[in-house]
Amino acid sequence: MNKTYFYKLISFYKPYWGLFTADLLSALTASGIALVLPLGIRYIADHLLENGFNQPARILWAGLALAVLVLVQALCTYFKDYQGHYLGAKIERDMRAQMFRHCERLSFSYYDDHTIGDLMSRISSDSLSLAEFFHHIPEDLLVNIVKFTGAAVILLTIHWQTALVILGFVPFMVIYTLHFNKKMNAAMSQARESMSGINSQVEDSLSGIRVVQSFANEELEYKKFSRQNQRFLEDRRAGYRSEAQLYCGMDTFAALMPIAVAAFGGLAILNGAMSLTDLLAFLLYISYFTAPVQSLVNTSRLIQEGRTSFRRYLDLMGTEPAIQDTPSPTEPADIRGKMEFRQVSFRYDEGQTVLRGLDLTIEAGEYVALVGASGIGKTTLCSLIPRFYEPQQGQILLDGVPVENYPLRTLRQNVGIVQQDVYLFSGTVAENIAYGRPGVGREEIIAAAKRAGAHEFIEQLAGGYDADIGPHGIKLSGGQKQRLSIARVFLKNPPVLIFDEATSALDNHSEKTVQRSLEELARRRTTLVIAHRLSTISGAGCILVLDENGICERGTHQELMARGGVYANFYRSSMEL
Repeated sequence: MNKTYFYKLISFYKPYWGLFTADLLSALTASGIALVLPLGIRYIADHLLENGFNQPARILWAGLALAVLVLVQALCTYFKDYQGHYLGAKIERDMRAQMFRHCERLSFSYYDDHTIGDLMSRISSDSLSLAEFFHHIPEDLLVNIVKFTGAAVILLTIHWQTALVILGFVPFMVIYTLHFNKKMNAAMSQARESMSGINSQVEDSLSGIRVVQSFANEELEYKKFSRQNQRFLEDRRAGYRSEAQLYCGMDTFAALMPIAVAAFGGLAILNGAMSLTDLLAFLLYISYFTAPVQSLVNTSRLIQEGRTSFRRYLDLMGTEPAIQDTPSPTEPADIRGKMEFRQVSFRYDEGQTVLRGLDLTIEAGEYVALVGASGIGKTTLCSLIPRFYEPQQGQILLDGVPVENYPLRTLRQNVGIVQQDVYLFSGTVAENIAYGRPGVGREEIIAAAKRAGAHEFIEQLAGGYDADIGPHGIKLSGGQKQRLSIARVFLKNPPVLIFDEATSALDNHSEKTVQRSLEELARRRTTLVIAHRLSTISGAGCILVLDENGICERGTHQELMARGGVYANFYRSSMEL
C-alpha cells in the first residue's frame, strides 16, 4: 500500500476523529480487562488452595472487583460495538454520497461505456464493505495485538517452558490460516465480480422487460441470467471449500493446544515447577492465542474486500468528467438563443466521423428543422449544444459566446429538451412537472400543464396532480407522458428548445395533441426539431437536410419541394408509408 493510498484511506476518519479515538480506547480498555480476568481467577484459586475457607472476605472482595471489571468491560464492549459500527456507517454514508455526486457529474461518454448495474454495485455493495473495513480493521488489529502480546508476556512469566509449547503452535496456525484464507478470498473476490455481472444482467433484462415479452424471449433472457447465476455458484463453491478447510484446521489446532498444555503442564506440576493454579491460568489464556489467529481470517477477508472496494471507489472518483466548467466561466445576464456552428466535426471515441466541418447559424427565435437519414448526426448535433458531448474540432457559440465558456449549469438551464423516449421519475404528476423548476408552487405547475395540454387528462386521474404515475410513468400512455415532459419544459422556460423526434412514437391522435403543445412551447424561442414525420415540420421557418458531407439542402418546405432534391424524395417517401 503506497503512502498516497494510505493517507487517502485514513482521511475518512478525520471528521470523526473524536469518535474514532473513543472507539479505540474502549477496545483497548476491554482488551486490558480481558487480560486481567484470568489472573484474578488464578488469585482466587490460589487463596482457596492455600488457605481453604479461612479468608472468605478476601475472596469475596476479589470476586466483587472482578465483577466490577466485567461491568466496565461490558460497557466498553457495548460502546465499541455500537459506536464503532456507527462510525463505519457514517463513513459509508459519506463515501456513498461522494460516489453518487460524482456519478451525477460524469459525462454521457462515461455512461456509454459503463453499465448502471456496475455503478449500483459500487455505490451499494462496495460502500457496505468499506463500512465494515473502516470499523473493524483498526479495532480488530488493536484488540488482537494487545491480547496476544499480553497473554504471551503473562504466560512466559508464569512458566516459560510451557508458554513456548503454546507459542510453538502459532507459526503453523498462521501459515495454515494464510494459505487457505488466500484461496478463500480469491474465490470470494471472484464471486463478487460474478454478482456484479448478475446485477448488470438483471438490470438490463428487467429494464427492457417489455421488449423481452413482446419478442417472447423470456427463455433467452433466463438462459443468460442462468449462466451468470451458475458462474456465481461455482465461485461461491470454491470459496466455501477453502472456508471449510480453513475452519476445520483451525478447530483442530484449537483442540490440540489444551491437550499439549495439560500434558506439559501436568509434567511440570509433578516436577514441582508449576502449581495447579498456574495450569488453570494457562488453560484460561489459550483462547488468547487461538482467537487472534482465527480473527486473522475475518480481518484478512475484510482487508481484501475493503482493498478491492476502495480501489473501485478510487477508480470511480478518479474518473474526471470529460466535460467540465472552464476555470473562469462567463455568467450571462440574459441568453437570447442565437447559435453558430463553426467548422464543427465530431466522432464517438475512435469511430466513424458523424459530423464533418459543419457550418451553421441559427438566429434567436428561429424555428429550424433537421432532416436526414438515421445515424447521419441530427441528434449528435443537438447534443453538442448543451455540451453532452464535445466536438473534436470547431466551435459552437451561443449569443456569440463559445458554449464551453458558460457554466455547465447555466448552459443546460437555458436549453430545454423534449425527447422521443420520455423519462419520468417515480412519484406524482406534480412532482414530475415541478422537476423543471424544483420548489415551484402548485399554481405554476397547473399553468404549465395547461399550456402543455395536459391539465384535462391530469384532472381525470385518480388523485389529479397528486396521482402516483408508477415507475417511469408506467401508468400513463405515451401521449400523456410526452405532455408531462412538455409541461416540465414549460416550467423550465428556456430560450433554446430541442425536440428530438418528440412525436415519432405516438399515434396520430396523440401526435396532433402533442404537436399543438410543442408549437405553443416553441413560440418566441430558438427551436431545433429533429423530425421523423416530415408532415410535422412543414411550417418550419428553415429546414436543414443533412447527409454525410454536412448540410446538403436548406430552405422552407415549399422551397425544398420545388427544388425536387433530397428533401422532396424524403417527403414523398414518408407520404407513401
